[in-house]
Amino acid sequence: MDISHPYGRGRTPVLARNAVASSQPLATQAGLEALQQGGNAVDAALATAITLTVVEPTMNGLGGDGFALIWDGKKLHGLNASGRAPAAWTPEFFAGKSAMPLIGWDTVTVPGMVSGWVALSQKFGRLPFASLFKRAIAYAENGYPVSPVIARQWREAIPILQGQPGFLESFTTHGRAPGAGEIWRFPEQAKTLRSIADSTGESFYKGEIAQAIVDFSKKTGGSFSLADFHSHESNWVEPLDFKYKGYTLSEIPPNGTGIIAQMALGILDALNVTQYPRYSAQRIHLQVESMRLAFADAYAHVADAGSMHLDPRALLDSKYLARRAALIDHNKAGQYASGDPHSGGTVYLCAADDSGMMVSYIQSNFKGFGSGVVAPGGIALHNRGMSFSLVPGHPNQVAPGKRPFHTIIPAFLSKDNAPVMAFGVMGGNMQPQGHLQMLMHFVDDQLNPQACSDSPRWRIDDLGKLTVESSMPSDVVDGLRQLGHDVTVMPFDSLDFGSAQAIALIGEDVSGGYIAGSDHRRDGIAAGF
Repeated sequence: MDISHPYGRGRTPVLARNAVASSQPLATQAGLEALQQGGNAVDAALATAITLTVVEPTMNGLGGDGFALIWDGKKLHGLNASGRAPAAWTPEFFAGKSAMPLIGWDTVTVPGMVSGWVALSQKFGRLPFASLFKRAIAYAENGYPVSPVIARQWREAIPILQGQPGFLESFTTHGRAPGAGEIWRFPEQAKTLRSIADSTGESFYKGEIAQAIVDFSKKTGGSFSLADFHSHESNWVEPLDFKYKGYTLSEIPPNGTGIIAQMALGILDALNVTQYPRYSAQRIHLQVESMRLAFADAYAHVADAGSMHLDPRALLDSKYLARRAALIDHNKAGQYASGDPHSGGTVYLCAADDSGMMVSYIQSNFKGFGSGVVAPGGIALHNRGMSFSLVPGHPNQVAPGKRPFHTIIPAFLSKDNAPVMAFGVMGGNMQPQGHLQMLMHFVDDQLNPQACSDSPRWRIDDLGKLTVESSMPSDVVDGLRQLGHDVTVMPFDSLDFGSAQAIALIGEDVSGGYIAGSDHRRDGIAAGF
């Protein structure tokens, strides 16, 4: 691994025996504090995550979902803390609609994130659960200065969400978002956090908070019942593994969409993509085409695991991926339908400690503040339900108690059954695309985590259009256009390309310490000791 700074810009990687990386400095410091108080990497990740709900409310909140991959020193564990549709959400409930709503109550599934915090703490944590809330409660009660990128996202959300129940009253001051550097306080949110901490999450699903959310739902147009909250549970899952050049990329299995990055990697391997230089139009062309194929399959086949029409591993079969790869023209952009395999707004953070424990963790309200609905106590509810399909018979068709297609995905890289790197890239459909780009920079180009993050990115947007960062070399952009791609070069301050955090081992084991990076595109920081 090259520890130098190849781009002459961005940030210097952090080297330490214990490390935390997140998208907000105050949250990173909360994680470090947990480590310094005798906690492990899970405690650090949880303290960071809990604090993020306060200091970065534009990307996550108490009403969101979460996923985690945890290397405990011997084995990798996966946690799916995503919620399910209310019992009222039958296909008939949405009759007359051609697609799911984008915001509002009819996009809100049961928030799973709090249950994930509890599950992680009970299985792996060292510190008392309530102690992990210290910084979050203090920032909510006493205030904190809003950081620049978050202030921008906050301001841009108001015109979209101002009509939703509870939003203006909760997250604005007389209809205005806080500016960069302005102190933001939310004492009601502190009370909610204290209730969750003191009850070990019980109040959120079976107590006063659940009752308040259900009452607010009934009053303002939602469809939740107490039974929807009482029945919720997180699930420990076996990570989905995929081999690439001697490494193993692990993702959370469906309903998560990490499988998209794995499919694209398999297609690229069949195409021998590394015959082309790192920054060449030819390599990026093949990456983009492989990602188009992977998305086509995911949108057709990926759903809640119990509703899929095939075994997810069928999508990773090497022969199937080679057939998909054969559809790609090395010299021309294309369009692709889904294949037929044989059946058999988000915050990301990572933490690692000197015992060898490593955590890859992500939580989200989906699109910015989510649905825009804010229940009493500062609970911004996500809009994850918008990802359901209304097509009859589709594996992702909406149904009571079902988990939706989910974009948030933590990633973990290992080699020969030993940990290598915890990493992730937040940002809608950028996430699997970011995983692909980060992993290839790390494995094929041997860049350090910070340099992997600093590299200019490309993205297929939600409409399938190819966009690239302004730092992408002009000859690469010209080459992509010659290959038939309609490329848009985004402004230098575009937030469309996600935010990465990564922590990797420097050597073969924990004795050599870690090297960590945090994305220069956001307000975050990697730190350690």
